[in-house]
Amino acid sequence: MGQVYEEITLKNMGDVSAVNRGYITEPKIRETTVRALVDTGAITLVINETMRKQLGLEIQEQNEATANQRFDGNDTKAVCSLTEPVEVHWKDRSTVCQALVTSEKGGVLLGAIPLEGMDLMVNPVEQKLVGVHGDKAVYLVM
Repeated sequence: MGQVYEEITLKNMGDVSAVNRGYITEPKIRETTVRALVDTGAITLVINETMRKQLGLEIQEQNEATANQRFDGNDTKAVCSLTEPVEVHWKDRSTVCQALVTSEKGGVLLGAIPLEGMDLMVNPVEQKLVGVHGDKAVYLVM
Protein backbone atom coordinates (compact mmCIF):
# COMPACT_ATOMS: atom_id res chain seq x y z
CA MET A 1 0.00 0.00 0.00
CA GLY A 2 1.30 3.46 -0.89
CA GLN A 3 1.13 6.61 1.14
CA VAL A 4 -2.24 8.26 1.63
CA TYR A 5 -2.51 12.02 2.12
CA GLU A 6 -5.65 13.94 3.07
CA GLU A 7 -6.45 17.58 3.67
CA ILE A 8 -7.49 18.22 7.28
CA THR A 9 -8.27 21.35 9.28
CA LEU A 10 -6.88 21.76 12.79
CA LYS A 11 -8.42 24.18 15.29
CA ASN A 12 -7.35 25.29 18.74
CA MET A 13 -10.02 23.64 20.94
CA GLY A 14 -9.65 26.31 23.61
CA ASP A 15 -10.60 28.92 21.00
CA VAL A 16 -13.56 26.81 19.85
CA SER A 17 -14.76 26.57 23.46
CA ALA A 18 -14.31 30.34 23.92
CA VAL A 19 -16.54 30.95 20.87
CA ASN A 20 -19.18 28.56 22.23
CA ARG A 21 -19.16 30.49 25.53
CA GLY A 22 -19.36 33.87 23.80
CA TYR A 23 -15.91 35.10 24.91
CA ILE A 24 -14.53 35.54 21.38
CA THR A 25 -15.96 35.56 17.85
CA GLU A 26 -15.54 32.72 15.37
CA PRO A 27 -13.00 34.54 13.16
CA LYS A 28 -10.63 34.59 16.18
CA ILE A 29 -10.30 30.78 16.20
CA ARG A 30 -6.71 29.85 15.41
CA GLU A 31 -6.84 27.19 12.72
CA THR A 32 -4.94 25.84 9.75
CA THR A 33 -5.66 23.49 6.86
CA VAL A 34 -2.84 21.10 6.02
CA ARG A 35 -2.02 18.06 3.92
CA ALA A 36 -1.53 15.19 6.37
CA LEU A 37 -0.03 11.76 5.89
CA VAL A 38 -2.59 9.20 7.05
CA ASP A 39 -0.63 6.74 9.16
CA THR A 40 -2.57 3.90 10.79
CA GLY A 41 0.65 2.91 12.56
CA ALA A 42 0.84 6.26 14.37
CA ILE A 43 -1.11 6.56 17.60
CA THR A 44 -2.36 10.15 17.47
CA LEU A 45 -2.10 13.43 15.58
CA VAL A 46 1.48 14.58 15.00
CA ILE A 47 2.35 18.21 14.20
CA ASN A 48 5.57 20.22 14.15
CA GLU A 49 6.60 23.03 16.48
CA THR A 50 5.81 25.77 13.96
CA MET A 51 2.25 24.51 13.62
CA ARG A 52 1.89 24.27 17.41
CA LYS A 53 2.84 27.93 17.72
CA GLN A 54 0.59 28.94 14.80
CA LEU A 55 -2.38 27.26 16.52
CA GLY A 56 -1.42 28.73 19.91
CA LEU A 57 -1.44 25.32 21.59
CA GLU A 58 0.01 25.01 25.08
CA ILE A 59 2.17 22.04 26.08
CA GLN A 60 0.47 19.82 28.66
CA GLU A 61 3.15 17.18 29.19
CA GLN A 62 6.32 15.57 27.86
CA ASN A 63 6.49 11.89 26.83
CA GLU A 64 8.94 9.60 25.08
CA ALA A 65 7.92 8.75 21.54
CA THR A 66 9.38 6.57 18.81
CA ALA A 67 9.38 7.93 15.28
CA ASN A 68 9.00 5.11 12.79
CA GLN A 69 10.98 4.85 9.57
CA ARG A 70 8.06 5.88 7.38
CA PHE A 71 8.02 9.28 9.05
CA ASP A 72 11.61 10.35 9.59
CA GLY A 73 13.82 7.60 8.13
CA ASN A 74 14.88 5.88 11.33
CA ASP A 75 13.38 4.36 14.48
CA THR A 76 14.57 7.01 16.91
CA LYS A 77 13.29 7.70 20.41
CA ALA A 78 12.91 11.25 21.61
CA VAL A 79 11.08 13.21 24.26
CA CYS A 80 8.15 14.94 22.60
CA SER A 81 5.54 17.36 23.82
CA LEU A 82 1.80 16.67 24.03
CA THR A 83 -0.44 19.66 23.47
CA GLU A 84 -3.76 20.69 24.86
CA PRO A 85 -6.71 19.41 22.77
CA VAL A 86 -6.94 20.06 19.03
CA GLU A 87 -10.14 19.84 17.01
CA VAL A 88 -9.47 17.80 13.85
CA HIS A 89 -11.79 18.15 10.83
CA TRP A 90 -11.97 16.01 7.70
CA LYS A 91 -14.84 16.81 5.33
CA ASP A 92 -18.01 16.72 7.48
CA ARG A 93 -16.44 14.83 10.40
CA SER A 94 -14.52 16.02 13.41
CA THR A 95 -12.93 14.78 16.63
CA VAL A 96 -10.80 16.15 19.45
CA CYS A 97 -7.41 14.80 20.55
CA GLN A 98 -4.01 15.87 21.81
CA ALA A 99 -1.22 16.42 19.31
CA LEU A 100 2.31 15.08 19.60
CA VAL A 101 4.81 17.79 18.65
CA THR A 102 7.93 16.92 16.65
CA SER A 103 10.83 18.98 15.33
CA GLU A 104 10.52 21.68 12.73
CA LYS A 105 11.25 19.28 9.85
CA GLY A 106 8.41 16.89 10.68
CA GLY A 107 5.19 16.81 8.71
CA VAL A 108 1.64 16.21 9.90
CA LEU A 109 0.52 12.65 10.62
CA LEU A 110 -3.10 11.66 11.09
CA GLY A 111 -2.92 8.62 13.36
CA ALA A 112 -5.24 5.98 14.78
CA ILE A 113 -6.90 7.99 17.58
CA PRO A 114 -8.27 10.78 15.35
CA LEU A 115 -9.14 8.24 12.64
CA GLU A 116 -11.17 6.19 15.14
CA GLY A 117 -12.72 9.37 16.52
CA MET A 118 -14.04 10.25 13.06
CA ASP A 119 -15.00 6.63 12.20
CA LEU A 120 -12.53 6.54 9.28
CA MET A 121 -10.27 3.95 7.69
CA VAL A 122 -7.95 3.77 4.70
CA ASN A 123 -9.37 2.12 1.60
CA PRO A 124 -6.22 0.34 0.34
CA VAL A 125 -7.52 -0.10 -3.20
CA GLU A 126 -8.48 3.53 -3.78
CA GLN A 127 -5.70 4.90 -1.52
CA LYS A 128 -8.01 7.30 0.32
CA LEU A 129 -9.91 7.78 3.55
CA VAL A 130 -13.45 6.41 3.75
CA GLY A 131 -16.05 6.04 6.47
CA VAL A 132 -15.88 2.73 8.31
CA HIS A 133 -19.68 2.60 8.39
CA GLY A 134 -20.44 4.52 5.19
CA ASP A 135 -21.11 8.22 4.67
CA LYS A 136 -22.25 8.92 8.23
CA ALA A 137 -20.05 8.40 11.29
CA VAL A 138 -21.24 5.69 13.69
CA TYR A 139 -20.09 5.82 17.27
CA LEU A 140 -20.06 2.59 19.22
CA VAL A 141 -20.65 2.60 22.96
CA MET A 142 -19.84 -0.56 24.86
